[in-house]
Amino acid sequence: MAALLALDEAQRRILDRVVRLPVEQIVLGEAAGRILIEPATARVDLPPFDASAMDGFALRSEDTPGRLPVAERIAAGRPASRGLRAGEAMGIATGAAVPAGADAVIPLEYVVDHGNNIEIGEDVQGGANVRPQGGDLRAGEVVVPAGARLGPAQLGALAAAGIADISSTARPRAAVLSTGSELRRPGEELEPGQIYEANSVLLAAQLESAGAVVERLDAVADDEEAHRAALERGLEADVLVTSGGVSVGPHDLVRSVGAELGIEEVLWGVAVKPGKPLWFGVRGQTLIFGLPGNPVSSLVCFELFVRPAVLSLQGASEPLPRFQPGRLARSLRPNTVRTELVRARSRVAAGEVELEVVTGQESHMIARAAGADALVLVPAGEEELVAGARVSFLWLA
Repeated sequence: MAALLALDEAQRRILDRVVRLPVEQIVLGEAAGRILIEPATARVDLPPFDASAMDGFALRSEDTPGRLPVAERIAAGRPASRGLRAGEAMGIATGAAVPAGADAVIPLEYVVDHGNNIEIGEDVQGGANVRPQGGDLRAGEVVVPAGARLGPAQLGALAAAGIADISSTARPRAAVLSTGSELRRPGEELEPGQIYEANSVLLAAQLESAGAVVERLDAVADDEEAHRAALERGLEADVLVTSGGVSVGPHDLVRSVGAELGIEEVLWGVAVKPGKPLWFGVRGQTLIFGLPGNPVSSLVCFELFVRPAVLSLQGASEPLPRFQPGRLARSLRPNTVRTELVRARSRVAAGEVELEVVTGQESHMIARAAGADALVLVPAGEEELVAGARVSFLWLA
């Protein structure tokens, strides 16, 4: 294995080989989780008119305090029949258009309502309880920028701005392949030396969360012909993610068979623990990731290397992992030569995220990882990180 690549250099080499997928138009109701390719601009002002923020009475602030006749009662979606005149008020519902001539709304609970007139005992400030037209956004302004992934808040904003469809890439097609003669499907009876295959389920869930459409291929034994057939099928996808078979053992066939199939090797080996044997290559525009077979190694490598590539395929403006600040609950000794990602449980203490590293950090301990919700980034070094030390972490969702 050649010299190990640093985390950021490996990420750079991978993203340099990503070619964004073709763009398509998608109706807004089907756009959850998609990434905008073009900025979406508002068709109307938000709000489109001066709107009442409360159930109450629209009036002129200069007419308060006092007793005012109620000229009309306005419902949402049904504007007043005329403008408000001096010395009168109009009943108004939340969200209804404030009539011309009114500059404030007083809530119901602050008036004495006699039916045909109301009594107001104090001054009302101009602009009170009025949502001004365009106060949120003006027509033509950007609602959601290009490169943003659409969650509930973004979809709601786009709908409110009158946007019916958006430009996005096609969803990446991804194939997942686990390798190893020892693997059996969950539920089957295990014979001596066999284990249940977990990585394809884990990786498929991660790929789907990144926006991909996933096909799980049947696990293959350590046989060249079986590898060749499975890899050929997987190479029809935009992204092929394998687990196992990328180290230096006699049964590690992914790299050699991949080379026979025309895969260009871009990198092999990263200075990251877990995940050292990571392999990445391309054939045409298909991205191929060979992840280590240990489940935690696959979990970590996906978040650091595969997810950014899948997001970049879709046009994400910031595809790299977003590390957050936190502090250690207990002391931790770094790895002296490799950046390490350690599993931890988070809690909030004194207004900060505190991270309790879970016991059992070996890369095969997926059951221990199930109790963690964060990955703590621990740069290589000689000095111990003491309890309370500031660290960066990545949420595991």
